[in-house]
Amino acid sequence: MTRLVIDTDPGVDDAHAIMLAFAHPKTRVEAITVVAGNAGLERTVANACTVLDVLDLPPGQPPVFAGCARPLLDPHVRATSHGTDGLGNSQLPPSARRAEVEHAALALVRLADESPGELTLVAIGPLTNLAIALSLDPGLPRKYRRLVVMGGAVRATGNMRDPSTEFNVSSDPEAAAIVLENWPGLALVPWETTLRYVIGLERVEELMAGRGPRAEFFRRITGERPRLVREQFGLSGIFAADPLAMAVAVESEIVTRSERHRVTVELSGRHTRGQTTVDWFHFSGEAPNVEIVLELDEDRFWEMMKASIAPG
Repeated sequence: MTRLVIDTDPGVDDAHAIMLAFAHPKTRVEAITVVAGNAGLERTVANACTVLDVLDLPPGQPPVFAGCARPLLDPHVRATSHGTDGLGNSQLPPSARRAEVEHAALALVRLADESPGELTLVAIGPLTNLAIALSLDPGLPRKYRRLVVMGGAVRATGNMRDPSTEFNVSSDPEAAAIVLENWPGLALVPWETTLRYVIGLERVEELMAGRGPRAEFFRRITGERPRLVREQFGLSGIFAADPLAMAVAVESEIVTRSERHRVTVELSGRHTRGQTTVDWFHFSGEAPNVEIVLELDEDRFWEMMKASIAPG
């Protein structure tokens, strides 16, 4: 059984990823910690609660913890591709759920202390909560079984106005630098891997044709995505960045090719602040600190996506 803690900023594909995690028969989600990113913190917390409502989970199971409302240094800049509500302009009714009083960073430390070596942490938003937790407890990497991060553009093929950068890392470069420098061996699912596994229109339509509340939720939050992907990237389908990272977190064997390299974060470049730089040929002489996920079993990932919207 994979015991999972999800750090997230819902977000359309965050919602897809959370649904994937709960649908997996050998995964138990212990907690959800929330950070500002795709929308402001109040909205991302509300969206996390909405996803749990759709999954028909009892109140407080799992607990939701609100975290950082802004990056460590810069003002928060929300994404523009997730709609005004962060869930594709779906305008769903507000959830009656409430976040716990405990701050997300404190919860990340406490949960690790309560179950040392047993929890897998998957981070699918900006890394601010994790950076704060690491500052509180530098021994955190030894207490979590594994960390999987969705973030970075390892070959400078990004998705931001500074085109060599990726949203999660560039949203809080200092936080990303702290995590990459202090969490050896983390698994990184970069933006280029997302580009490799775009879900084509035919499969998107298959998902949207599903029955039940999960499929209806998927339709409502995803309806605008194919148009946005076509307009912004010239591609046919939708991105599945966060579900890919979640798949890696719940089934490590889904990875078919990865490489270990030294990865750092540029903090001061005029056009490259937030860029993840990779020492592909080990010129620096520094030890690799990241496992970069490059390829995975696409058929198995598709089975997970279908299961995520199947009637509960």
